[in-house]
Parts: sequence; structure tokens; C-alpha cells
Amino acid sequence: MKKWSFLSERPWFMGLGLACLVAGALLITSFMRLDDVSSRICLLTGAQIKTADDRESNMPTPTQLQAILHYATSRVVPQQSLEEITVSFNVIKSREGGFGAPFNFLVFGLGHDSLMWDSFNPRGTTLFLEEDQKWVQTVLQKAPNLRAHHVQYRTQLREADELISSYRAEPKCAPSEAAPLQGNKKCRLALDNLPQEVYDKEWDLIMIDAPRGYYAEAPGRMAAIFSAAVMGRNRRGSGPTHVFLHDIDRKVEKTFAQEFLCRKYRVNAVGRLWHFEIPSVVAANASRPAASRDTFC
Repeated sequence: MKKWSFLSERPWFMGLGLACLVAGALLITSFMRLDDVSSRICLLTGAQIKTADDRESNMPTPTQLQAILHYATSRVVPQQSLEEITVSFNVIKSREGGFGAPFNFLVFGLGHDSLMWDSFNPRGTTLFLEEDQKWVQTVLQKAPNLRAHHVQYRTQLREADELISSYRAEPKCAPSEAAPLQGNKKCRLALDNLPQEVYDKEWDLIMIDAPRGYYAEAPGRMAAIFSAAVMGRNRRGSGPTHVFLHDIDRKVEKTFAQEFLCRKYRVNAVGRLWHFEIPSVVAANASRPAASRDTFC
């Protein structure tokens, strides 16, 4: 996800592998659709002719085609390894309705993997949040079909220790009070000024691979982790919210993940990526004592 490293030293076959992953996703979708068409043809009521609209809906999207071309020809590859990317890809494949079924995917960061993430969700909503406004413009010039917003954070990495030790003193940071995030200015960890679309949707998958968190004045990922936990807890739809956190080898990411996303909700760990399944408040409260329901973990 990082834009600040072009990773030219990475092997060229990483890009080719990602191109194959995207192409494989297209094949999976095509086979699923062919199976559906075949089943309809075999109905006793007689054969059904596929309409022009059906054929059009089965065509790869411009973003998917651009992703295959990009990763097959570029030496600039994502920061995540193929093994780490496959964790998210397998979750997408296993969703109800199979690969190609639409879902809502919120991604913190805009970078060299954005075409790939968007191509995995051709009929759903994939939204990218990026701290660097100039970088948003740069990326959208090359990939105008991506949906991306510039966002501002009100934290800095050097504040991480103070934030983790003092958030309990602010009532609006409590699990039962932190939502809605929009307008929650009292809790410094709450992302209160995101685009309206973020608050209007429930996000099935959340990828946290930004903002920057490798120098003191950087925003850090403290607020993104906290807010993802709040979003997951307040989900009203069926199933958990899948949260993927990258760079877990760093102290801040690990500390805030353990505090808000919770080890008991971690279902996978590959390389520098942790995968959590955050249950909704209703599901979580059903299995927790009343005295402990106002804690994240």
C-alpha cells in the first residue's frame, strides 16, 4: 500500500504473480457464471437464451483489465507479499455468493495494490482513504475508475503511548459511546471527519495499510485501528467484519490491535498481516458477561 517505496528490488515475478491472481479471479467468476447459465439451459421448461445484458454483465471491468496489464508489465509491486494478499483473497472467495458477489470494502491507503483490491470487487463498493492529497490526484490520473478520498488525521505517532494509556478516561472513547464516529470530537481516536459515504455504509472488509506510521510526526494507524473496531462492533448486517492489519511487526500496530481488535478475534496471521473477525455488538454481548460488555476485548 505504501507509495513512498517503489520496491524496485522486488523480483519481477511478484508482479506477474499478482497479475495471475487477478486473472484467476476473473476465471473463477466466469466459471461460476457459466455454471449458472448451464443450469438454466437444462431447465425442463426449455433453453433460455442469454441476453445482451447478461453478456455485458459478465465482461471484465476496465479496472480488472487495467490491473492485469499493470501487474504483468510493471516492476512496481505492492508492499504486501503474495502470501499476505492471499489471506484477503481467500476471504473474498469464501463470502456468501462466492467470488463476484458484491461487498463493501474500505481500504486505508492508496497505492500500488489499489487496482488489485478494486478488481476483486467488480460489482461492489471499494473505497480508498488516503492522507496525501497530491498522491490521490496522481493515482487517479492513471486509474480514474478508483474511488478515493483525501482524509486528514488528528493524531501523530509520537502520541501513541499517551493515547493508549488515557483513552479510558474519555467517556466518548468507550465502546458503547464511541459510535457514531461522525462528529465524535471528544475521542481523539475516533475518525470523526471522514467522507459521508464511510458512515453511510456498513463495511464487510476493512484493510488497514495506512496512514504512514514510521516517523514521529506521521499520523500513525492508531485512529484507523480504533475506528475499525468501532465499525465492526456496530455492524447491523449478518456476519462479522473482517479487518486486515498490515505492518504488525511494528510496536504501535501490535499494541493497538491487541487493545481494540483483540487477540481472541484474530483468526489468521501471515507474515506481517493479522486478520481479525470482529463480531457485532449483538453477537458479542450474547456471549459476554454484562460487567465486561463495555470493553473492546
